[in-house]
Amino acid sequence: METDETTGKQGVVKMTIGALVGVVALLAYLFMGSRNETLEVQKLLTTKVEQFATTQLKLDSISTVLDTKIVEVRQLGGSVVELERIKRQLENDKKKLKSDLSFSMQQYDLKIRDYQAFLANNEVDIRKLKTENGSLRNRAQVLEQERQTILTENAGLKTEKAILAQTVVDYSEQNEDLRNKVSLASALKALNIEINALAANGRERQGGTYKASRIDRLHITFMLPSNPVAQRNNKDIYLRILDANGAVVSESGFGGTTWLDGREIGYSFRQTVPYENNDQQVNMYFRRDAPYAPGTYAVELYAEGFKIGDSRFIVK
Repeated sequence: METDETTGKQGVVKMTIGALVGVVALLAYLFMGSRNETLEVQKLLTTKVEQFATTQLKLDSISTVLDTKIVEVRQLGGSVVELERIKRQLENDKKKLKSDLSFSMQQYDLKIRDYQAFLANNEVDIRKLKTENGSLRNRAQVLEQERQTILTENAGLKTEKAILAQTVVDYSEQNEDLRNKVSLASALKALNIEINALAANGRERQGGTYKASRIDRLHITFMLPSNPVAQRNNKDIYLRILDANGAVVSESGFGGTTWLDGREIGYSFRQTVPYENNDQQVNMYFRRDAPYAPGTYAVELYAEGFKIGDSRFIVK
């Protein structure tokens, strides 16, 4: 009996030990499986982190390139509208990347390739813009050279114009002086002026001194000498008689005014003379109804704006 009990106890112990061994084996198996799974998760996370970091670096690099290109295109005078649009899109992708729990390397690789393709195309556009700007700069340099040439020519023309204008002024002054000399040279001269008194009965007295009662008319005679410069035409001769007080002696219906050296003067009588330029003798007759007051009278003759002669007579 004791032997059977001992044998039974040993069997229970063996079974218990076997069960414990099985449990330990099972626990060991489970532990090893869990450990392997943890290692796989760690590897996956490490890969994801590396992919995330790589993607972020690529996006940051593209952002830096975009900033550089925006500055460059602005300096070249090109449009940055499309570049700025892509830059805003890139910034949105960078923000999304930071909170993207379903991060996919393949998805971002596609976006990165699109950005790189855009940058490549944009680089071609920038080269074209640089070429165009180079042509424009060359054209601008040519235009600036032409402008400087024109300015130099204009300065020369202004100088020539000033010289020409001064020459014209000089010639004008010379011409005016010449015209004045010609006018003076062509001016008529009244020579051998005589003032005689005609009585009512027709008797003519000479000498220059007359009684008032014997003056019915004045006979003024003079010679117009020939002048090669003067023109043969009708000449208006103005007779101006001044009394002792300097007043113009006139008769109603015969006197008037004329211009001399820019001023208006009165005259006593006007007579049109056909000038023949042959030392012709001219006779002028002047009558007034009122008697002459005693005194010395001045006689002046004018033609074509010039004083051509003068004389005087006395009334007692």
